[in-house]
Amino acid sequence: MPDFYNSIPITTTARTICETIGAPCEDAFDKVNPVLKALINKKLPSGKADRVVLYNPDAVALWLYKKYTFLFTDAVLESDVALPMLSVMPSVTPVCFASMYTGVMPEIHGIKSYTKPVLKTMTIFDMLIKGGKKPVIISTEGDSISKIFLERDMDYFIYETEEEVNKKAFEVIAEDKYDLVVIYNGNYDGTMHKFGPESKEAMTELKKNLEYYVELVKYVKEKWAHHNVVYGFLPDHGCHEVDGDCGAHGLDMTDDMNIIHLYGAFSAK
Repeated sequence: MPDFYNSIPITTTARTICETIGAPCEDAFDKVNPVLKALINKKLPSGKADRVVLYNPDAVALWLYKKYTFLFTDAVLESDVALPMLSVMPSVTPVCFASMYTGVMPEIHGIKSYTKPVLKTMTIFDMLIKGGKKPVIISTEGDSISKIFLERDMDYFIYETEEEVNKKAFEVIAEDKYDLVVIYNGNYDGTMHKFGPESKEAMTELKKNLEYYVELVKYVKEKWAHHNVVYGFLPDHGCHEVDGDCGAHGLDMTDDMNIIHLYGAFSAK
């Protein structure tokens, strides 16, 4: 069977989350993700959530999920659906996360290469703020998510290491004052570039991402049990191996464009 591209683009994230959390939607946002919307309507009686947490590990390709499905077991079991998703071109981090959180293609939001300017187009964060909601970004220094969404009236917690980021995310969830929590980890991406996507070093980092997601979801279910909640595991793009046992991405190929997103939802007790 020939390779094919997944049919649901990451640009559907913005409108789906905005509608779910009760924020206004920018007209330019892509349509909703039909599978995620159906899940939310099934799991949440009102079809609305008052808390959303989105975990963004970098470069987790669909082919990794298909080849190493056993590694994803606990993450899948803590979720309600595993969705094959389609990234955008060029499949590099600032371009992809810009499209995910603006709901539009690169030619519209303006980041069309590996550069990290502050976005001037409307984002999911702008729309939540406009709707009286409180978003927060928790990320590592110098990374795309730490830079391209700056200059909004919101909180940013930026640290040197993923360990500090992940610890702060737990603190933020326990504090329970933000409507949308976005968490970024770039450890798998950075390691696979050096050693290759399937190297021992890179696979160790992928396991860390999956284990953290499971811990995060369990913590959210404990601390936010009184909320209607949507949570997700949302990588930006995939990856492939290149000569010299290194890893890369950025090409219009299924290894780089096809990714896996996990989502779950639960209603207040």
